[in-house]
Amino acid sequence: MAKKLTATVELMLPAGQATPAPPVGPALGQHGINIMEFVKQFNAASKDMEPGTIVPVVISIYADRSFTFIMKTPPTSFLLKKAAKVQKGSSDPKRQKAGKITLNQLKEIAQLKAKDMNTQDLDAVMRTIAGTARSMGIEIEGYKG
Repeated sequence: MAKKLTATVELMLPAGQATPAPPVGPALGQHGINIMEFVKQFNAASKDMEPGTIVPVVISIYADRSFTFIMKTPPTSFLLKKAAKVQKGSSDPKRQKAGKITLNQLKEIAQLKAKDMNTQDLDAVMRTIAGTARSMGIEIEGYKG
């Protein structure tokens, strides 16, 4: 028989650097699961990623206080900032540009994000990511979207 799901918790944690401190501790502690066990499993699962990369994780908590988790791809904004080598997006994206990325970088990000999107059409994923870049003030060289 399948386990009874009691809660799902969504967190954004740095790869390989999760600790029992907030936000992990309070979010998981209220559901009565072993926080250190989650931290160990998450850090082990994310050890191959670049340290500090923000990783969204969806934790499914069951009635017997066991859990499973799914790691997703880093947020698009994080990937765009990393590609453009900027700390943050522009506060006024129409007038002030924060940085530039190439069409190849856009395609790489789209290929990475495609598995978490609701489409498998790479052009649609690229348009979505280009929209995020535009709202952050990041220009895409050679892209006419």
